[in-house]
Amino acid sequence: MPRARLFLITPRSLDLEAFVPQLEAALDGGDVASLLIATEVSSEAALQRIAERLVPIAQSRDVAVMVRGDSRTAGRSKADGIHCDTGAADLASAIEAFHPKSIVGAAGLKSRDEAMAAGEAGADYLFFGMIDLPEEPAPHRKSIDFGRWWANVFEPPCVVLAGADLASVTAAAGTGAEFVALRDAVWTHPDGPAAAVKIANDLLEAAAVSQDDEDPDAGDQDDEDSDDGDLDGDLDDGDQHDEGKAG
Repeated sequence: MPRARLFLITPRSLDLEAFVPQLEAALDGGDVASLLIATEVSSEAALQRIAERLVPIAQSRDVAVMVRGDSRTAGRSKADGIHCDTGAADLASAIEAFHPKSIVGAAGLKSRDEAMAAGEAGADYLFFGMIDLPEEPAPHRKSIDFGRWWANVFEPPCVVLAGADLASVTAAAGTGAEFVALRDAVWTHPDGPAAAVKIANDLLEAAAVSQDDEDPDAGDQDDEDSDDGDLDGDLDDGDQHDEGKAG
């Protein structure tokens, strides 16, 4: 099966001038499919400055850029799309306004019903993971559960958020998701973002080979009819992360 690709997320806070060379290094370090601009800012103008600087850097390397939640900034900066995590109504409005010219991604999904509704509404991708939570070394258990369920049943691509430890890429890719999202694991890596991207791509390649070697019928317990609802609870409930590091 095709291997997953990287979906990078900007840090929660950043110094724009200091971050530009970090981003360039990351994007030059190996295959990256997408960049999500999701930095917390004090104003729309601040987000606009960040997007106008980062979008052309990424696009010049054939990396698609999404802006979290701000359609005006996405449009003005000529980003490739918008990342919608504020509910079904906002997602529907974004799809109506921007399809098919721009990518519209659905996030903030806390149940199977919400995920299926987003897919039926026409979202270009579904994102499983809560980027507002503090990162732990391992992926959120329910992000893995959602990603595996979705990837095994539905056609629209999905993104699974990995943890702050690069080794967690293996668990996220093992869901069968088309994309694996990374944030702190890249920007805080001791050897720098380029090394982190290279390691992540090596892990993605190894995960794809491992999946190809497995019996295709093994572990297929997540059929469409099993366990409707919320996969034993909301994605942002108190049981936030698996214990220990993913490996």
